[in-house]
Amino acid sequence: MHFASTPDPALVPRITTVLTPDERLRVDAAGQGIYRAWHRETLNDALRDLRDHRAAAVIVSIARCEPGDLPGVARVVREFPRVPAVALLSNLSPQTAQAVLVLGRCGVRTLVDVREPRGWQQLRSVLLHDQATEIHRVALARVAEDLGDAPEGCHRFFRALFEEGAGTRTIQELASSIGVIPSTLMSRFIRAALPAPKHYLSMARLVCAARLFENPGLSITLVANELDYSSPQAFGRHLRSVLRMTALEFRDRYDGEGMLQYFRDELVLPHVVRLRAFDPLRVGTTTRRPRHATYDG
Repeated sequence: MHFASTPDPALVPRITTVLTPDERLRVDAAGQGIYRAWHRETLNDALRDLRDHRAAAVIVSIARCEPGDLPGVARVVREFPRVPAVALLSNLSPQTAQAVLVLGRCGVRTLVDVREPRGWQQLRSVLLHDQATEIHRVALARVAEDLGDAPEGCHRFFRALFEEGAGTRTIQELASSIGVIPSTLMSRFIRAALPAPKHYLSMARLVCAARLFENPGLSITLVANELDYSSPQAFGRHLRSVLRMTALEFRDRYDGEGMLQYFRDELVLPHVVRLRAFDPLRVGTTTRRPRHATYDG
C-alpha cells in the first residue's frame, strides 16, 4: 500500500502567464494553493518555460495579444499540444473580438471570461481538469500494459473509466458511453467472475480525487465539486462505502500514484488472466479461452 507524504507547497503546479499587471494580481489570488504563476513579459519567455519543463499551463491575456504576438501563440500550441493554453478576458476593447477569433485559429480552444466572479472558478476548474487528466494518462498506460492482448472491448472499458470516469457518476452513464445496456454490462462482469463494473468506476474516480488532493490548497469541498459529487457529504459517504475511511484519512494516506497502484492491486492484477480473455462489448459471449490454456480430455 502506498502512503502519501505531506503535500509540499513547492510542488504546486507552475503555470506561465503573459498578463496585464492587474490580471497578475487577480490570477495569483485565484490560484493560491492550486497553482503558482510565473509571470512573463513575452511569449518567447513563456515558450522557454515550456521547453525547460517548468510550466503545466499557459495563460495569455487577450489584452496582451498584439498582431505580432500571434505567431508565438500558434507556436506554443503547436509545439506543446498537451499543455493547456488559456486565453483570459478581463475587459473589452474594440480589438477584443478580432483577437479572440485569431487566437482560435492559432489553436487556443479555451477562453475564460473573468469579468464576473464565476470566471475565476472556471479558470481553476480548467487547470484542475488538466491535473486530473495527467493521472488518467498514467493510469491508461499502466493498465494497458497489464491487459496486454486483451480484446479491444476490454481496453475500451478501461479507457472509458479514465477518460470519462471523473465526470461519470453512475454505471448508467458509463454503460451509455461504451454503447452497452447497463444490466447487460453488469451481467457480463458477473458471468466472467469479475468485480462489478460499478466498483471499477468508483475506484477510478478516487484515483482522480487522490491526484487533486495533492494540491494543499484544495479543500474537500472543492474536490467534491470538481468531481461532480452532489455535496462534500456525498463524497465522504462514497469514501466510507468503498474504502472505509474519511476524506481526511484518504487525503493523508493516498496520492494519485498510490491510489492508482491500489486500483491495480485490487481490480486488475488479481483478475488479469480473466480480463485478458474478457470482452464486455461482444454480443453473445463474454470471454474467450486464453491462448495458453490447455484442455485435458
